[in-house]
Amino acid sequence: MATGLLLINLGTPDAPTPAAVRRYLREFLGDPRVLDMNAVGRKLLLELVILPTRPRKSAHAYQQIWDARRGSPLLFHGQDLAAGVAARLGDDWRVELGMRYGSPSLGAALDRLIAAEVTRIVALPLYPQYASSSTGSSLEHLYRLAAARTNVPPLVVVPPFYADDGFLGAFAAVARPQLAAAEAEHVLFSFHGLPEHHMRAGDPSGQHCLASPSCCDAPVGPARDCYRAQCYATARALAARLGLAAEGWSVAFQSRLGRVPWIKPYTDEALPALARQGVRKIAVMCPAFVADCLETLEEIGMRAATQWQADGGERLTLVSSLNAEPGWLDAVAELARRAAPRLPVAT
Repeated sequence: MATGLLLINLGTPDAPTPAAVRRYLREFLGDPRVLDMNAVGRKLLLELVILPTRPRKSAHAYQQIWDARRGSPLLFHGQDLAAGVAARLGDDWRVELGMRYGSPSLGAALDRLIAAEVTRIVALPLYPQYASSSTGSSLEHLYRLAAARTNVPPLVVVPPFYADDGFLGAFAAVARPQLAAAEAEHVLFSFHGLPEHHMRAGDPSGQHCLASPSCCDAPVGPARDCYRAQCYATARALAARLGLAAEGWSVAFQSRLGRVPWIKPYTDEALPALARQGVRKIAVMCPAFVADCLETLEEIGMRAATQWQADGGERLTLVSSLNAEPGWLDAVAELARRAAPRLPVAT
């Protein structure tokens, strides 16, 4: 009896063209967990402000990273991950990759697993830290797809793995030689940003989140499911594994959009500040992403690197993500194996 492993990531346009990016953005930003406002306001913002201009700009950015043979890096790294994990898990498993938005869709991946007659499904959202707009949205969609079936498949979900030894060890192993080659004087851990109100909405106490400078010291109590607290926990653990001095690393958040306050500090403000402090060779790690994508390759590896030199820095090195590195394949396989015993096995 085979077990299914459903690897879930956010998604990517089908092509680096304005039309394909527009389709993708309409689905992505139409999600109420992403743009969490009333439906009418979201529709007006999307159709009248974002979609008339952003697809062309984003398409140009995607063109900078698009592989001529394999296409979107997020997609082909995900496909390589699925194939590598399947090889490690063996014949008793079936592994599929599904995207929350775009192709291959989450629904199509679920259909393929059920067609393979798996007796149970382990869902692994490929987001190390929990956020309502990524993990929450993906799981809500998966539950709806599963619940719509006459025979609802047994599901178990791998929780956020921001502190998992396998994840941390794999990222440290990838980073260590790149940091040495870069002769980095400082390491910036840059995580994807989120609006501050997303953080406050996830605080069950209503009193802890962003209320003090120490609110994210540990992901426990009211901060147990806090994205920002989990990001800091990941950064502290990686800094320890890499042997970084306390003054040799820092945390920031990238990719903010719109005028509402996002979680701080901002990457595009932290980098010039570090250059003013005299840092010349900097390395940037992005541990919110397990695969290189637009936010790592273009936003950091190209735009931020160019700006770094304009600000007086000598070299900015983007530390590559986990992609399908052997240590990460091992870690994903182990996460799946640990989750599987919690599911009943058909007899």
